[in-house]
Amino acid sequence: MKFGNYDTEGFYDELCLPDGTPRPAAEPLFTKINELPEGELQRRQKIAETAFYDNGITFAVYGNKDGKDKIIPFDVIPRIVSAADWKHLEAGLKQRTEALNCFLTDIYNDRKILRDKVVPESLINTCTAYRAQMEGFVPPKGIWAHITGTDLVRDTDGTFYVLEDNMRCPSGVSYVLQNRQILKRTFPQVFSNCSIRPVDEYCTRLRHALEYLADSTASPKVVVLTPGIYNSAYYEHSYLAQQMGVDLVTGDDLVVQDKKVYARTTRGLKQVHVIYRRVDDEFLDPKVFRPDSCLGVPGLIEAYKAGNVALAKAPGCGVADDKAIYTYVPQIIKYYLGEEAIIPNVPTFVCENPKHMQHVLDHIENMVVKAASESGGYGMLVGPKSTKEECEAFKSKIIANPRNYIAQPMISLSRVPCIVDGGFEGRHVDLRPYIVQGRETYILPGGLTRVALRKGSIVVNSSQGGGCKDTWVIAENEKAPELGQAKLWMEQQQQQQ
Repeated sequence: MKFGNYDTEGFYDELCLPDGTPRPAAEPLFTKINELPEGELQRRQKIAETAFYDNGITFAVYGNKDGKDKIIPFDVIPRIVSAADWKHLEAGLKQRTEALNCFLTDIYNDRKILRDKVVPESLINTCTAYRAQMEGFVPPKGIWAHITGTDLVRDTDGTFYVLEDNMRCPSGVSYVLQNRQILKRTFPQVFSNCSIRPVDEYCTRLRHALEYLADSTASPKVVVLTPGIYNSAYYEHSYLAQQMGVDLVTGDDLVVQDKKVYARTTRGLKQVHVIYRRVDDEFLDPKVFRPDSCLGVPGLIEAYKAGNVALAKAPGCGVADDKAIYTYVPQIIKYYLGEEAIIPNVPTFVCENPKHMQHVLDHIENMVVKAASESGGYGMLVGPKSTKEECEAFKSKIIANPRNYIAQPMISLSRVPCIVDGGFEGRHVDLRPYIVQGRETYILPGGLTRVALRKGSIVVNSSQGGGCKDTWVIAENEKAPELGQAKLWMEQQQQQQ
């Protein structure tokens, strides 16, 4: 397999220029792959896939009749982000996260942005993620969303756009870390020729950010709260807990006494100071939210408001995930920071606005329509890929509940070469970087590149048949630590042989 026959077909390609030659940052990768003997690339692809099976790197698809756990599809050709592109994205992501944090503090307290009519109050009052129980509250250190996954796409002209914000429970970072480990073992020679920024400090950074929430405590106890083994992201919950060196707990493992949270251990109760929770708001505390929840901890919110435990992330932060509110983020940035948005939004029509709704109904066959409160690729219509009957059915949904729908023109997502039937074919991708807020803001270099593996599809979600790739951010001035790690691994392999 050689890159010489790869066809860019008029799309923006992350690795190739329009004439099929490699972009400057991708030249070392192209050179090494083209030097491989015939069949070697396919062999290494199979090695990588086997590693995913052996390591149990899985996710679950609810309602799947063939069994819950799936191995996420992985393609060994990485996506490369230049140092200049990453510098631009990093600045834009920090700006956006800071502004949204200010927004969340405001809407649960002074509501100044609503009084000034920058964001319609009706959108907040009808947002399913808004938690009236958090009104008048500011979380520890003033941080609402401690871990954010912001989905980015790139259009035909190379412009990056924010597709959506994920501040409640952005999953996938475990795949980023595992993708890198597996690819380093599959292609150590390529790493030795590229200056790639490392990702393996993420879990250390995350633990430090969590401990910062209780920095008045000498040795704060941190736990990861999971809904349990049947949750679609359970693998990630257990992986992150193990990598951070903290306990993975369910609601039954915790108890509240005297407005303090304790973990049940073999040596009795031990106070918990910080909870990284992967349980949704409504299931978090049956005394405050859903009374029928068996996943949460009775009394947890009372302990939280008393300042005896910190939650990452704060209940109610999902307001910033709402796809209708997403439309106003550039105005939110301008309002709180006095700056123009560094990374623009995709142009969006909010169907609650009658004029917007009529435009969507008139042009639905050319638009992507999304449910404002859904995620994972559910509740979505891709007009250009849908039948007339499907479009008409979606029109009825919009008319019945306009607040719940937004629409966007279909972006021609950028592509990356993938191994398909013994050759290279372009597949559409997005990018989900992960932002960790603690004492400082840390952005994992790169993030999760999700791939729409079905030819022509733009739906990248793993729950909808998507896969993933390793994402390489090129170091700006010096060789990245990945270089030494790759060489060490090669030396170990040679000694074993």
